[in-house]
Amino acid sequence: MKRPLTFLKPALPFMLAIGIWLTPVPAGLTPPAWHLFAVFASAIASVLIGSFPLLPSALLAVAAVVLTGTISPAKAFAGFANASVLLVVIAFLVALAVVKSGLGRRISLFMVGLFGKSSLGLAYSIVITDAIIAPGFPSNTARGGVLFPIVLSVASGSGSRPEEPEGRRLGGYLMFCGMASLSVSSALWMTATSANPLGVQIVKGFGVEIGFGKWLVVAAVPALIALLLLPWLVARIFPPGIGQTPDAPVAARKELAALGPLKRDEWITAGIFAFMILGWVFGDSLQLNSTSVAFAGLGMLLMSNVIGLRDIAEHGEALETFLWLAVLFALSGQLNELGFMGYVGQRLASYIVGLSWQMTYVILVALYVLIHYMFVSQTSQVLALLGVFVDVGIRGGVPAPLMAFALLFASSYFSVITPQGGSQNVIFVSSGYLTQPELYRLGLLVTLLFLVVFLVIGTPWILLVT
Repeated sequence: MKRPLTFLKPALPFMLAIGIWLTPVPAGLTPPAWHLFAVFASAIASVLIGSFPLLPSALLAVAAVVLTGTISPAKAFAGFANASVLLVVIAFLVALAVVKSGLGRRISLFMVGLFGKSSLGLAYSIVITDAIIAPGFPSNTARGGVLFPIVLSVASGSGSRPEEPEGRRLGGYLMFCGMASLSVSSALWMTATSANPLGVQIVKGFGVEIGFGKWLVVAAVPALIALLLLPWLVARIFPPGIGQTPDAPVAARKELAALGPLKRDEWITAGIFAFMILGWVFGDSLQLNSTSVAFAGLGMLLMSNVIGLRDIAEHGEALETFLWLAVLFALSGQLNELGFMGYVGQRLASYIVGLSWQMTYVILVALYVLIHYMFVSQTSQVLALLGVFVDVGIRGGVPAPLMAFALLFASSYFSVITPQGGSQNVIFVSSGYLTQPELYRLGLLVTLLFLVVFLVIGTPWILLVT
């Protein structure tokens, strides 16, 4: 029985694509929108069921939509020039410099010396670090570029390697905690991601005025509880393999002392890294483009020979990440542009007319979160669906502030539901510590945790303080 099923698995995504493609186009949609959905859905399904890895699935998908004339080549390949996609790849290469120079080793020993009595302690140190620096970064992708080298250094410094079946588990645990932390800290602070101010402007049209302070007060309770639960839950569903390590901090401090003062490459890397962080933090006020800051940093690292072209060539995962992210980013954007996402949101909302406002509220928030499976960008979903869902909720009797805040917070924490659910995720995915099936499983379970926390704890808190 196993051989026929194994033989059938590679064919399933193609069967799904053909089946949807040949189904009559629903009223309200254009044929290109429906056909693009058929290809996009089958590409994601092929990864979920293990038919193909993400890269070949994405490449076959973009080839299919161009060769069939569903969308133009210019639109299909637009993701390769997208600033967020480029920022992800550059951040990954800068992290390589942090590790190669030895600065990453020094950072990891310092953190293990402070928090290394357990893997749980290391995870909490990463989550707390992210939560503290988040309000200064208007881009969670840029913040991921800061956090990733720290996580990578701690993982490798603890002896965890992505190529080792069991040894990778500590690294995988820390990588996912860092990735998921970015999603919740973005909900905690209004300035932690560019999608938040955009969402604030949208809900303003429904009479909900939100400032920095009000956002923080409303978000604080559910977001902080979610952050506190995160490392504990991930440890339960993806055990890191290392529990208590009481001797690790002492050993780390001794090794840190043995390293002596910073070497040339460490000083250069630290200076360039600091330059990039300042550029990202003050980018808006100084009118600096985040991706250009990242390119400048990478250029200086190459110019100073901290890393070379051979180092980049030896890390093919950066190119692999660039290819599949650029493709999925473009296809997801076209689904939105062709009206498919708005159509789905309106259709789903129409089915809940006549329910109590409490039930309407829960269903809308859950649907808004789950529909992110089809998006590769938080901002694109906010633009496509936030206004639609807020409007339906208010018409169904949900208090406007409750509906607005619940969806605004969801627009951040749902980003971890898939590896491509936010460009910041991809930096961590590229480390190789977690497989695609593991990422999808962990993403769903952790997103459900966030959803429950923000519904059960966040809802009464929002009603109390607004």
